[in-house]
Amino acid sequence: MEDKRPIIVLDFGAQYSQLIARRVRECHVYSLILPYNVPTDRIAGFNPQGLILSGGPASVHEPGSPQLDNSVLELGVPILGICYGLQLITHMLGGTVAPADRREYGRALLRPSGNSNLFAGIEGELTVWMSHGDRAETLPE
Repeated sequence: MEDKRPIIVLDFGAQYSQLIARRVRECHVYSLILPYNVPTDRIAGFNPQGLILSGGPASVHEPGSPQLDNSVLELGVPILGICYGLQLITHMLGGTVAPADRREYGRALLRPSGNSNLFAGIEGELTVWMSHGDRAETLPE
């Protein structure tokens, strides 16, 4: 039977949150977009398959930047962080997020390597789009 549980996209202000949700749906997986500050019990109420944390224009080092309640990380579901979402998870879990030498914007090539399930079945290069001024320098344990 098809799993009707959604992938939830938590939106941190990305211009492409709608695109993320659409791409998930194109894979025949139900998805929905919620604001980053939605209460954890509301997220849990959807019994999600996983979460995607979108990017956004902020830096984790800026006062007042969007934050995520720690309890979201304890839901026991896979979480994919994209741009700011990745930087926020890294920062929250004790990794290091540092300013990049220069802001990066535009088309880039992603060359998956290793044995990550995230890229299973993907061969060669992927064209991706980036827009960020920070980078995850050291990952949390």
